[in-house]
Amino acid sequence: MTNEARDEFADLDATAQAGLVAKGEVEPIELVEAAIERIERLNPRLNAVVTKMYDQAKETAMSELPQGPFRGVPFLLKDLLAYFEGVPMSMGSGLMRDFVPDHDSELVRRLRGAGLVIVGKTSTPEFGILPTTEPRVFGPCRNPWDPEKTTGGSSGGSAASVAARLVPMAHGNDGGGSIRIPASCCGLFGLKPTRARNPLGPDFGDLMSGLVAEHALTISVRDSAALLDATSGPDLGDPYWAPPPARPFIQEVGADPGRLRVAFTVRTYGGDAVHPDAEQAVREAALLCEELGHEVVEASLVVENEMVTEAFVVLWSAGCASILEGVQRMTGATVSRDQVEPLTWALCEMGRRRNASEYLLALQTLHRVSRQVAKFFEDFDVLLTPTLGEPPVPLGTFDSTPEDPLKGFTRSVSFVPFTPICNVTGQPAMSVPLHWNADGLPVGTHFVGRFGDEATLFRLASQLEEARPWAHRRPPVSA
Repeated sequence: MTNEARDEFADLDATAQAGLVAKGEVEPIELVEAAIERIERLNPRLNAVVTKMYDQAKETAMSELPQGPFRGVPFLLKDLLAYFEGVPMSMGSGLMRDFVPDHDSELVRRLRGAGLVIVGKTSTPEFGILPTTEPRVFGPCRNPWDPEKTTGGSSGGSAASVAARLVPMAHGNDGGGSIRIPASCCGLFGLKPTRARNPLGPDFGDLMSGLVAEHALTISVRDSAALLDATSGPDLGDPYWAPPPARPFIQEVGADPGRLRVAFTVRTYGGDAVHPDAEQAVREAALLCEELGHEVVEASLVVENEMVTEAFVVLWSAGCASILEGVQRMTGATVSRDQVEPLTWALCEMGRRRNASEYLLALQTLHRVSRQVAKFFEDFDVLLTPTLGEPPVPLGTFDSTPEDPLKGFTRSVSFVPFTPICNVTGQPAMSVPLHWNADGLPVGTHFVGRFGDEATLFRLASQLEEARPWAHRRPPVSA
C-alpha cells in the first residue's frame, strides 16, 4: 500500500475507519501501520506522543481482535491515570519515569474491548496540573495550528495528535477542563461526561471528590457518542455512578433535539470580559442556535465566584499533595523539591497545610454551589459560554519559577474561567469547534447540559456539526 493510500485513512473518523475493517476493505494492521507512519513523520514537529507502543500494537492488530465498534482503529492513551499493563506511565513527571503498572485500568480494558489498538501514549503536564502541555521531562507539546502556541492541557498531547490526524481520536481526562481546554485550542470536539459516567477503577473510586472524569477527544460527534457507549457504566465496587441513559448515546446523534431553551453569556462568572475572539465565538454560536430554531436568552449562572475558586483550590492543592504522598507510599522513597516542577511542589505544600476540616468545608461549599447551578437548569436546557477566556496563548505563558512557583497557576485563572464549574457540579459539558479567529486559530464554544443529560448535548452537537461542519478544517501540521 502506498503512502498516498495510507494517508487517505487520515481523512476518516474512527467510525469510518472501523467501517472499512467491518466490510473487509482493509485489515487492522493496515490502519495501525498507517497511523505509526504518520506519528513517525509528524511527531518530531509536535512532540505529542511520548511513549511508542508500535510492536505491541502490530501484534495486537494481527491477532484476533474483539468484535467491538472500533475494531482495528488505532488509538492513543493520555499518559495519565489510564494504566496499561507493562507500559511505563510517567504522568508527565520525571519522578514517575520508572513506574510500570502491573495491570490495566478498567477504562483501558473497555477501550481494548471496543476493538481499539493502542499505538502509544501522549504528553501531559506534570500530574495534569496545568491547562497547557509543557512538562519539564518531555518538553513542550506543540499546537498543529501554530507550533509556537499552546495545545491546552492537560490532554494536550492527545488533542495535538487528533488535530494533526495521527489518529482519529485519543483518550483524555478532565479535572478542571482538561478535555475541553485542548479541544478548544486544537479545533476538536471534546466532551466531559457526567461525573462517574466512565469508571476510574480499580485503582480509584473517585478523584478529588468527583472533579475528575474520563473520556476522549474526537474529530466527530458520532465517535464521541459511540466511544462513550463502549466505555461507560458502573464498575464493580464503584462508590457511585451516573444515571443510566435512556438509550445508547449513538442514537442521539442526528436525533431531533426539539426546541431547546439556551442561555448564553460572554462574561466570566466573576463578571469579567473575555477576549474579543472568545466573545465573537459565543455570539456566532448563539445566533446559529437561534437559526436552528432554539430559544436563545442572554443569562448567566449567579455564583459566588471567589468563594468557588477558593474551595476549588483547596481540593486541587490537596489532590496534588495526595499524589506525592501516594508516590512515596508506592516507592518507599521520600519525594524532594528538586524531583518535581516548582508549581507541583508549591501546590503540594499548600495542600499539606490544609487540614481535614478545611477540606470538608470546601467540599460542602461546592456541593451548595452545585445545587444553585442545578436550579438554573430548571429554566434552561443548555448554557453556552466561551470554552476559554482567550485564544491559544504562546508556549511559556504558564511557566513558573522557583521565585514565583504559583505564577503559572495564577495565570491560568483568566485562561480557564468557565470549565471548572462543571467539574464541581459533575455536569456534562462539551467544547465545540465552531469558530476560527483572524489568525487561523480555533476558538471553542462551551455548552453545558443538565446532570446526567449527555443526550441533549449529543443531539445539539450533531445538529451544530451538520450546520457548521469542521472536520474538513486541517491545521498546517497534519497528515
